[in-house]
Amino acid sequence: MATNFKSIPIIDISPLLAKWDDPNMAGDQGVGEVVQQLDQACREAGFFYVKGHGIPDSIIKEVRNVTHKFFSLPYEEKLKIKISPTAGYRGYQRIGENITKGTPDMHEAIDCYREVEPGMFGALSKPLEGQNQWPINPSNLKQLMEEYTSICTDLSRKIMRGIALALGAAADAFEGKRAGDPFWVLRIIGYPKVSHANGHDMPKNDIGCGAHTDYGLLTLVNQDDDITALQVRNKSGEWISAPPIPGTFVCNIGDMLKILSNGLYESTLHRVINSSPKYRVCVAYFYETNFDAAIEPLDICVKRTGGTKKFERAVYGEHLVSKVQTNFVKEDELNS
Repeated sequence: MATNFKSIPIIDISPLLAKWDDPNMAGDQGVGEVVQQLDQACREAGFFYVKGHGIPDSIIKEVRNVTHKFFSLPYEEKLKIKISPTAGYRGYQRIGENITKGTPDMHEAIDCYREVEPGMFGALSKPLEGQNQWPINPSNLKQLMEEYTSICTDLSRKIMRGIALALGAAADAFEGKRAGDPFWVLRIIGYPKVSHANGHDMPKNDIGCGAHTDYGLLTLVNQDDDITALQVRNKSGEWISAPPIPGTFVCNIGDMLKILSNGLYESTLHRVINSSPKYRVCVAYFYETNFDAAIEPLDICVKRTGGTKKFERAVYGEHLVSKVQTNFVKEDELNS
């Protein structure tokens, strides 16, 4: 359960990464220290920074640079990969098209999902069937983002091993039937300062992204180094800033981990407000469970919380599809 934290902890995960595949990793002192820090962060804030993650700074920065280049293109160029239900809810969405709890968000984005072949998960995955839409320009965006997604998937799996140990479970508790074949989501997001987009009058609103929790297991946030816009809500309802710290990712846990931990760990509300005079980009990678995984509290977590399951079983894919299908305002409503 989130506490009245006033800042977000920074965790050097390099000892965990050095031993992540060692059968005796749980007994390593360095790993133990990381696990303890992960446990405290997940219990108290649901958010933490990671450093020592091993991903070259050059890749992290290039991902943001190419994102800036795409969003600086003419509106008509960006619309060539316009999001739609027929595209499996993948592609470009204009400012105000994404909604959070009924309010248009003041951001534009490219939404990408792990690609889903027809019938891959039966009828459950039909709304998300399709391939990601990538722009022709910048020419290296597709290759870079696919490489970046692969790197983030690998890193997330290793961090989740530390979180499994923090819960008192086996290191591989989130693999196999739970997340051995993880789904992923990538949102490439741009936050303008002004409340007008491409000549279209938009609702006056300074909320770049409204207060929400994430859906899956773990999120890695790669944000511009010089703009503070991400805010996290503590137990008292105060909004605590998550300022950029170069060389780190901001990490937070999602709804599926809240269920798996039987509420020991909280998926904390967060939002984005870009009050900077500069355009801000953020590339958020979401590491999820298997698409068709039936998620329920781990036995060890039920035992630690008094022996009663606090959450019903949830199928991740159903949770995701229900969110995706209600996250967009219709074009005629946007223009009205």
